[in-house]
Amino acid sequence: MENQVLTPHVYWAQRHRELYLRVELSDVQVKAGSGRREARGIAAPGIHRDPSPFVRVHAGQQKPAVLHNNPHFFIAQGHGAKGDNVYEFHLEFLDLVKPEPVYKLTQRQVNITVQKKLSQWWERLTKQEKRPLFLAPDFDRWLDESDAEMELRAKEEERLNKLRLESQGSLETLISLRKGYLFMYNLVQFLGFSWIFVNLTVRFFILGKESFYDTFHTVADIMYFCQMLAVVETINAAIGVIKSPVIPCLIQLLGRNFILFIIFGTMEEMQNKAVVFFVFYLWSSIEIFRYPFYMLCCIDMDWKVLTWLRYTVWIPIYPLGCLAEAVAVIQSIPIFNETGRFSFTLPYPVKIKVRFSFFLQIYLIMLFLGLYINFRHLYKQRRRRYGQKKKKTH
Repeated sequence: MENQVLTPHVYWAQRHRELYLRVELSDVQVKAGSGRREARGIAAPGIHRDPSPFVRVHAGQQKPAVLHNNPHFFIAQGHGAKGDNVYEFHLEFLDLVKPEPVYKLTQRQVNITVQKKLSQWWERLTKQEKRPLFLAPDFDRWLDESDAEMELRAKEEERLNKLRLESQGSLETLISLRKGYLFMYNLVQFLGFSWIFVNLTVRFFILGKESFYDTFHTVADIMYFCQMLAVVETINAAIGVIKSPVIPCLIQLLGRNFILFIIFGTMEEMQNKAVVFFVFYLWSSIEIFRYPFYMLCCIDMDWKVLTWLRYTVWIPIYPLGCLAEAVAVIQSIPIFNETGRFSFTLPYPVKIKVRFSFFLQIYLIMLFLGLYINFRHLYKQRRRRYGQKKKKTH
């Protein structure tokens, strides 16, 4: 004899975005011989009646599958109030819901979660005002609208906090990468300028003044490398990787590279002069303190002796370096005039020959203007670091 078809007890609750149905049916299983069964009831207005608008449980499957949008049909075999029978019910929701709800089967019940099409509070579950007899509120999950709004806000706040923590984690990773990148850059520059400084110092103690005249051929390759790499420092300042102002970095980069690549690099006559030794030695004397200071800053360390040297040693060395550069430019002017290198003649009808020495004279003026700008910048840095504290007035 075929089991009698009955209606199970169904309990419901809602949130702004979801509906919860709890079907009191244990040991849900497939009814023998029931492949598909058309559910009784009327489909929602405006929705085509599908020949299979019902929920069924397949053998070996852990959850049923819904096959309609707005009406909700359930049919399954399990153990309910009337024992082991086929139980089914039909609900026509008050508003549209999303297809494919989530089901969870336990030994004692079937839990169904249905997503609403629109996030809003429903005054009731079904279109019919009178509540079906088998349907009752699920007081274990029941919340009033105000309580549900508080729960929704709490979930949203929890989601935002999670996103905030994730963004902070990403920010910390970026900061670590930035520090690692700057540490390696400063380390490479420190090693390069240290090699130049030590090489020139040792050669001077061994050879004396004779070491002045082959300085370029001894250390020029490393100096080329360090000064080309210094372009990265100006780019870092321009894009905000470091807090240094762009103008002082750019002035130092252009000034040094002009001396190195134009004055020394293109004129062999200048490469054997003693001024090359003083220019290179003074450049490296500043950098062997500056770059290790920045290295320690990357790992949040402060060595007071090194910090003092970084903010003090430039006071005598920086003007001397600019003076050595000016001497190099002055010594190169006769050589450029004699060779005519980089000189040119203006086109007809002017036909005036413009000597490169004219630009070198302008450069001398700009050199001391750059000295003033950078000296002022370095002085402000030192004053912020070691400025006199205001005396307390009694």
